[in-house]
Amino acid sequence: MCKLMGVQIVGTGSFVPDNVVTNDDLASLGCDADWIVKRTGIRERRHAPPGMNTSHMSVTAAERAMDAAGVVPADIDLLLLGTFTPDRLMPATATAVQDRLGLQCGAMDLVAACSGFMYALTTGMQFIATGGCKRVLVIGADTNSRVIDPNNKNIYPLFGDGAGAVILAPGSPEQGALAYTLGSDGSGTDLLGRPAGGVERPFDPDNCFMQMDGRAVFKWAVRLIEEVSRNAVDAAKLSLTDIDWWLLHQANVRILDAAADSLGIDSEKVVMHLDRYGNTSAGSVPIALDETFRAGKILRGQHLLMSGFGAGLTWGTTVWRW
Repeated sequence: MCKLMGVQIVGTGSFVPDNVVTNDDLASLGCDADWIVKRTGIRERRHAPPGMNTSHMSVTAAERAMDAAGVVPADIDLLLLGTFTPDRLMPATATAVQDRLGLQCGAMDLVAACSGFMYALTTGMQFIATGGCKRVLVIGADTNSRVIDPNNKNIYPLFGDGAGAVILAPGSPEQGALAYTLGSDGSGTDLLGRPAGGVERPFDPDNCFMQMDGRAVFKWAVRLIEEVSRNAVDAAKLSLTDIDWWLLHQANVRILDAAADSLGIDSEKVVMHLDRYGNTSAGSVPIALDETFRAGKILRGQHLLMSGFGAGLTWGTTVWRW
């Protein structure tokens, strides 16, 4: 666990497509609407329409974050985009976002699947802390509906599309990450991923969609959240009751419920939007952050625990003082 203070979030933004896909809309897959709710907590999700890509969602979320922060394109020193669903394999989707926003700065993608935003956030923090940048735009965005077989009734209903963004800036010595950690376990590579598309399998139509061992990933996630959360809170020299808001990756309501039970925390403090959006991967945590902040629930001095986890296997967690 590490600590990095003197960094603050000065603006948040998010975006989800208007196209709502309900559980009843998926009946043609042989999916039972009540079963989906009971097993996942998901009632509906958003799918990007034709012509809308990860870059488009990222731009809108970023514009909203910049407006909230009161910054203009010339103020942004660096753009970091966490995504595993880029518009193209090359070049980085971040460069398309940079161009559309009119930014004059470096831009790069970070690929850590559902942990993508946390990896990008942690990277951006370093640039602020070292004085290398004054304003860093961090985005988490994924267009999951394009990389999942629509005929796979076990995986397709779980995911939705969306993006979230934050603006990082220098803060007071009391603001920032009281504790943070990034982790990975490559032995779980085959539990969740897209086999085709890289140099190992450049073209393989039989393996171009996401594949997942749901049971194994579920068990791993439940164990991980409890262990990493306890360690992060201890490293921050806080107690679990000191955390005002738990912004956990929105993968499955049973994972969130199990985490709340095992940690003994108030479920009212666990932010949940997966019932409306499904699993938005890298967009999950920043969307939760933006919606909670805009609702007026996050106040100066409060403590947030943000945690992403997913394919890789990867994870990233921070205890943040607002």
